[in-house]
Amino acid sequence: MTVTEIWLTPTAAAPMRRVPAARLVAGLGLEGDRYALGGGTWARYPDLEKQLTLIDRDDVAAVAAEAGVPLTPGDTRRNLVTTGVDLPALVGRWFAVGDALLFGMKRCPPCAHLERLTGARLVKAMVHRGGINAAVFAGAAITEGAVVRAVSEEEAARRGAPTGADRPVPRLVAG
Repeated sequence: MTVTEIWLTPTAAAPMRRVPAARLVAGLGLEGDRYALGGGTWARYPDLEKQLTLIDRDDVAAVAAEAGVPLTPGDTRRNLVTTGVDLPALVGRWFAVGDALLFGMKRCPPCAHLERLTGARLVKAMVHRGGINAAVFAGAAITEGAVVRAVSEEEAARRGAPTGADRPVPRLVAG
């Protein structure tokens, strides 16, 4: 259950760049990425839904095979590529990436924007493999190889996460 790749870009629609390490910033996302900088194609979405995206490495490979295209994890425009993590199960839950505390906000469905940027027909193949969107509640430096793990409500509260009526509410997205 680890991060295998970290991807970011400072501007909307620009090519993603792989980095071996980065910083997750509470309330913003991945330092230096378009959404943390206030830009990005989906910048008008609610703040908690656009901070960070995660996708499974095996799902990327399955999409590439199904679509018959040479798709790389960076082509999906997701920030963190994981392995061994049931990402949809983290929607509505607290989890950690290394020492950072995150909350799974929603599934991240594929879109026509991704098809325009890649030139490949990906929406159908990615319907159940688009990864998730997460919000960062406690920042930390992360590296490729960082452990991803579920965090209990109690541990999240001890780390300063909002509880009760202030706890984040995930958005359920079909798919």
